[in-house]
Amino acid sequence: MTYTELVAAIKSYTENDYTTTDVNTFIKNAEQRIYNTVQIPDLRKNVTGTMASGNKYFALPSDWLSTFSISVINSSNEHTFLLNKDVNFIREAFPDTDSGFYGIPEYYAIFDDTTMILGPTPDDNYSAELHYYYYPTSIVADGSSWLGNNFDTALFYGALLEAAAFMKEDADTVTQYTAKYSETIQLLRNLGEGKNRRDSYRSGQERVPVGGK
Repeated sequence: MTYTELVAAIKSYTENDYTTTDVNTFIKNAEQRIYNTVQIPDLRKNVTGTMASGNKYFALPSDWLSTFSISVINSSNEHTFLLNKDVNFIREAFPDTDSGFYGIPEYYAIFDDTTMILGPTPDDNYSAELHYYYYPTSIVADGSSWLGNNFDTALFYGALLEAAAFMKEDADTVTQYTAKYSETIQLLRNLGEGKNRRDSYRSGQERVPVGGK
């Protein structure tokens, strides 16, 4: 489903000729709700960077949504994956006021929406690879999207829920939209969990056979 088709479907289903601004808001809010609810394996990417000596902070990409894995890469191109910890654990275990606590990073925590914190603080410059879920460009801007092409029902019912809240629809209508939306989100979540089981080694988990194989 393209952006044009989605807008037409929303207006037709609700029998309401919303302004472009309003319908775009419904769609963008629905996208954000979905991306923050379900981790979609197809919406992951890898970037490489440098963990800088003496700097316990590592910048996150502007489209970062959540971390799948982060690793230090040695000269033999071998990856050592960092473990996710709490910010307070890293601050207490590896105080950056004492270079005696510096070393090869073993842990990370999300500090804020733009930065992660490392422990120990790097004692040298280290190559790193970040594998993360990202916010894709909205279907409003691109005219098409992964959701529109693969799970348009989730996007459609998510937008209907936003429209219902905007229009202060009756409880029965909201309940109907919520049930349909929840059903499509569960299907999307099942897809994500199935793929994540096959990729679980990336986050240091034991591989779990799928379907008994």
